[in-house]
Amino acid sequence: MSGAKARAGKGGECRAPSTFTPDADNEVEGATRNGTLFGLLFGERVPPRAGDELKIVWRMTGKGPLKVKFTGPDGKKRPLAFGPVAHSAGSSYQRPGDEWGTGFRFGTPGCWHIQLTRSNNVGDVWLDVPRATA
Repeated sequence: MSGAKARAGKGGECRAPSTFTPDADNEVEGATRNGTLFGLLFGERVPPRAGDELKIVWRMTGKGPLKVKFTGPDGKKRPLAFGPVAHSAGSSYQRPGDEWGTGFRFGTPGCWHIQLTRSNNVGDVWLDVPRATA
């Protein structure tokens, strides 16, 4: 199943959003084809609401640089707020793989797709972003 709309259900919500790890409500585990992918989320609200900007620190196994594709609920590619920026080896985030920082702005509610690629690993994270509450 590929493409940003592949997991969007009726009304734009994710049919199968990525899950947050049981031991940390601000860590998400991505689905990978050849390795592991974890993201540690930093923001005012985690998980995010429409209009929020979020920093995600990724740990991904594989080789080579990290490429990130960010797709909105409408299936259109969106720019990253920043990154990916490689982090040094002195990080306290202990998951397998190399580490990068990225920034995302979730402009609308719905199912957002983040695809991360290294030369020998591809991973996907699907975030179901609800409307902002007053």
